[in-house]
Amino acid sequence: MEAVNPYGLESLWAQGDIVIKTVAVLLVVMSIASWYVIISKAIQLFQYRRAAHAAGHEFWDATSLEEGKATLGHNNPFAEIAEAGTTAMRHHEAHKGHLHDQLSTSDWITLSLRQGIDESAAKLQAGMAVLASVGSTAPFVGLFGTVWGIYHALVAIGTSGQASIDKVAGPVGEALIMTAIGLAVAIPATFGYNALVRGNKSLIAKMNKFGFDLHALFVTGARANDAGTPNGAGKKLVAVGGK
Repeated sequence: MEAVNPYGLESLWAQGDIVIKTVAVLLVVMSIASWYVIISKAIQLFQYRRAAHAAGHEFWDATSLEEGKATLGHNNPFAEIAEAGTTAMRHHEAHKGHLHDQLSTSDWITLSLRQGIDESAAKLQAGMAVLASVGSTAPFVGLFGTVWGIYHALVAIGTSGQASIDKVAGPVGEALIMTAIGLAVAIPATFGYNALVRGNKSLIAKMNKFGFDLHALFVTGARANDAGTPNGAGKKLVAVGGK
C-alpha cells in the first residue's frame, strides 16, 4: 500500500478540526460557484456576440422589421431591444389620441428602448457579484484557515515539548496550504471578473448603438447611418407603419 504523504492534503484533512474542514469546504464551494459563473457567462457572451454581429449587419439588410428580428434569433439582448421598440411603436400608434399630448413618438420610443437596454444590461451583470465576492474574500478565508491551523500546530508542539524541524514543518506546512487554496480560488475569480466586465461593457456599447439606430428608424424611417442618404436610398429595412 502506498504511504500517505504526511505533508499533503490528505494529512491536512485527516488532522484538521471542524474549523479547518469547514474553511476547506467553503473554499471548494466558492471555487465551484466562481467557475460556474465564469463558464456560463463566457458562453453567454459568445452567443450574444453573434447576435451583436447580426444586429450590425444582417438585421439592416432585411426587407422588413419582422424579417430583421428573425436574423437576431431569440433569447438575446438585441432581439429583446428590437421587440421593445416594435411594441412601443405599435402601442403609440394605437393610443396616439391619448399619448400625443403627453409624449411625442420620439420620447416614447426613447423611453421604451432605454428600458429594454437597461433590463438587458442588468441581466448581463447577473452573477458578477459572485465573482467579485469570491475574488475579494477567498484569500482572507484561506488566511483564516492558515492562522487557525498554525495556532493549533503551535499548541500541539508546546504540549508535546518537541520543537524539532520535523515536528514543526508538517503542521505549519499543512496550515499554509489553506492560504494557497484561498489564492487558487481567488485568482481565477478575479481574472474572470475583469474579463467578463470588459466583455459586458463592449456588448452594452453595441446595444446602445443598436438602440440609437432603431430609434432613428422608428422616428425618421431610416437608420442613423443612412440619415444623409437622399430618400433613404440604399435603406432596405422598413419600420413599423411602413416608414
